[in-house]
Amino acid sequence: MKFNHFDESGHAIMVDVSAKQQTLRTATAAAEVRLAPELLTAIKTGGFAKGDVLGVARLAGIMAAKRTPDLIPLSHPLAIHSVTVDFEINEAAGVITALCTVRAFERTGVEMEAMTGASLAALTIYDMCKGSDKSITIGEIRLLFKEGGKSGVYKRAMA
Repeated sequence: MKFNHFDESGHAIMVDVSAKQQTLRTATAAAEVRLAPELLTAIKTGGFAKGDVLGVARLAGIMAAKRTPDLIPLSHPLAIHSVTVDFEINEAAGVITALCTVRAFERTGVEMEAMTGASLAALTIYDMCKGSDKSITIGEIRLLFKEGGKSGVYKRAMA
């Protein structure tokens, strides 16, 4: 298997995308946060002492997606056109899923921006709630969807 972030000598490189065509790129990623039912209820109803947990997590996810090239060494700085962060709450399972969608008209994909946004939204939920419960876990972080570019559309099969 060939990895495109290494040259022939095995040195890390930033992939040269200058010859690629700009296309509309979209990616959606998810990160799961597992927490106690009473904490989930407090977050959902706005009864949490620190304030709007999901609102702060949404802003953190948006900011993180925009800062991806500062965090992931070989990622390209992109002119991102849209970042959204939404949350799915499954009370029965005690799970909040952070969903981050990123769009840009660029030469390279926005998967890393979407995954960074979802991850930081999940980490922010943990940060805001850790004083109440340190047993919160952040679970699977995964790409759900991407389109644009020569590799076409990817849609994760739901289990």
